[in-house]
Parts: sequence; C-alpha cells; structure tokens
Amino acid sequence: MAMKIFSAFLFALLLLASPLLQVARCQSEAEADVGEAVEGGDLGIVGEDVQDFGDSNFGPAPGVETVCVFPKNSAKLVVAGEETELLVGMENVGESPVNVIAIRASVHFSFDHRMLVQNLTVQAFNNATVPPSVQATFPYIFAVSKYLQPGTFDLVGTIIYEIDQQPFQSTFYNGTFEVAEAGGFLSIESVFLVTLGIALLVLLGLWLHGQFQRITKKTKRAPKVEVGTRSTDASMEEWLQGTAYTQSASKSKKK
Repeated sequence: MAMKIFSAFLFALLLLASPLLQVARCQSEAEADVGEAVEGGDLGIVGEDVQDFGDSNFGPAPGVETVCVFPKNSAKLVVAGEETELLVGMENVGESPVNVIAIRASVHFSFDHRMLVQNLTVQAFNNATVPPSVQATFPYIFAVSKYLQPGTFDLVGTIIYEIDQQPFQSTFYNGTFEVAEAGGFLSIESVFLVTLGIALLVLLGLWLHGQFQRITKKTKRAPKVEVGTRSTDASMEEWLQGTAYTQSASKSKKK
C-alpha cells in the first residue's frame, strides 16, 4: 500500500514539475540564441560617437579621484533586464582640466573574476570637462541581460578621460552586486525546490506513519479471558449427583 501511495505521489510531482522544466528549457534555448547573436560583439548599446578603445587598459592619472554611489539602492540590487542608475563622482585635484570621454562597465563571476559574464553599455559624454579643484558627478545607466541567472556577481566600472590629449582611466567601482529575477521574488528553481521539499516532507510523514502503525501492532497483546468458577462448580455438582461423594457429603452435613 505504501509503495502504491509513493508511486502515485511521485507521478503527481512529475506532472507538477513538467511545466517548470519546460519553461527552464525554453529559457535555456533563448539564452543559447542570445549567445549566438552576440558572439561577435558585446551585450549592451554602445553610443555611435564613442571612441573604441578595445581592450586597452590605461592607467589612472595622478590627482584624479573617483567614487561611486547607487542612489536609493544601498543593497546594490539589480533586476535582470531593467535599467539601473549609478552616479560616478570625480574630483580633479590636479593642475590641468580633465576631459571625460566615457564610462563603461562589465560583469564577472564572483568566484573567478577572470571570467567575463557580460560587457555593459558604454556611455559617452560630449564636452564634459572637470576643471582643476572641481568636483563633478556623472550618471551611468546600465542593464544586465534578462537571461542572467539571479545571484551575486562582480561589477567593474571604469571612467575614461583625457588630460592634455593623453588617455587615462580610473576604476570607480570594483565590487559585488546582487541580480534578482524580473517579475517577482520567486524563480523557477525556487518553485521547483519548494515543491520538491514539500513532497519529501509528505513522503517522510507517510513513512513515519507506517512505522508507527507497525510498532503499535507488535506491542498489542491478546485480551485476557476470565473464566468464572461458578458455572464450573454447577456442572461438577450435576455430574456428581448420585455418586458416593454426594452421599457422604450429605451425611456430613446431617451430622
């Protein structure tokens, strides 16, 4: 009986999980299509008037300090597929004006920073100059891929600028941020894991119930049957009627 219940429950669980698996499969296929589409380029929109610096890594200029702030988002929570804004602050403590060219960023795996996940939007600035002894703030709007799995990733943001027609770049943020799935707090994996956990708890309860019934059956004893002596004595008296025993008993009573 327990095996039949287990089989029926497992079959029902598979039926419930099949739509989730189908959605996950469709999402994986969509990710593969996107990967093929962007194989020759980076994810994100690049401005038409942005100079292509490629993979060149310029050093920071002396006298330029940067800072990054996520406005109204101290948890650094980014929803996949939705735009997120951060502010880049720059202070020029040098003697020459700083000509800000662009801001770019990239997403990496937290467990291996060398593995690139996505190149984000390159945002250009026209005629953005920071004079000496002046502070300036530049907005940067980016969006991670909507197919990016929820979790913790590393964000590396750099600001590219020129001083006396010489290019420099400074890293304004190099830390972690959280990616959440769009459309709610529960992901497909979470729903499946919750369903699986409930199924395991139900199966554990059925198994414990069966074990309890088996133990109680073993401990039960057969009820005791009390045999009275009154009916036995009456039958003995009827059987001894007319014998020498009854005659001697009656003589003793007369005496």
